[in-house]
Amino acid sequence: MRRFAPAEYMAARLLLPAPLQPDVVVLVAFMHETDDQIDRGTLPERQEGLRRWQTLVDEALGSGTSSHAVLQALARSVQRHPVLRGRVRAFLDGAAQEVAWERFGTEADVEQYIEGYSLPALMLSMGLLVPDGTAAAAEFERACLALITAMQRIDFLEDLAEDVQEGRIGISDQALARHGLAVQDLRAQAPGAERVAQLVTSQADAAAASLKAAQPIVALAAPAYRPFLRAVVRVQELREAAVRKAGAALVVRPCGPSSVRCGVVLLRELVWARRRSHS
Repeated sequence: MRRFAPAEYMAARLLLPAPLQPDVVVLVAFMHETDDQIDRGTLPERQEGLRRWQTLVDEALGSGTSSHAVLQALARSVQRHPVLRGRVRAFLDGAAQEVAWERFGTEADVEQYIEGYSLPALMLSMGLLVPDGTAAAAEFERACLALITAMQRIDFLEDLAEDVQEGRIGISDQALARHGLAVQDLRAQAPGAERVAQLVTSQADAAAASLKAAQPIVALAAPAYRPFLRAVVRVQELREAAVRKAGAALVVRPCGPSSVRCGVVLLRELVWARRRSHS
């Protein structure tokens, strides 16, 4: 987790209550290990990879042990938090969408993917932070949907240079067409920079709107979790600003937020959390 999500890793390690940290790290690691297991080869190979992985997960959760280090840790987390069993199942059910998608035709297709796969992936860890009460829990999950919608759109922009070469980008054909673009244009680096910049701005605007809708997630959570959630939201704002600034350059190179700015966010929340704990 430290390798592929350094800011989120540090936020969890610094800002979450200590007893919860191992489980959150394990759940995020499991999510990324699943991505690795199902993201290689042709469609039939990816489908077979998912079937094999599901079998290993089922065996680990059924027996409570596994020779696979991530699944061994996952089994222990599920034993500590039985509610995670349903979260794991929902995530693996949604993974079929991750295996199958090649292109998004419409914005509705993007939203379906996010709700079906990205949200269950986020809820693996966020599920441990859900507030008590049916109404509050439902509102919290709606805020999580807004948050992951922003995060996924930013992911697709950050990865655009690599994805363009593979012809499997996370921006819908519908959104491309609004700016007179197609995937083939991006791969050939044929379009004018102005149209690509406009595309990036529109996608960044959509991510920013989702981040705004996600703001209630902080107040809904228990006080002990609020510094972590504020930091997560603020880091996404930094990511959104970075892709917006990169603009048309995203077609040829990836980008990310300043590590210094992310560090400032974490430090501010850490100071706030420690002041609160001593008050």
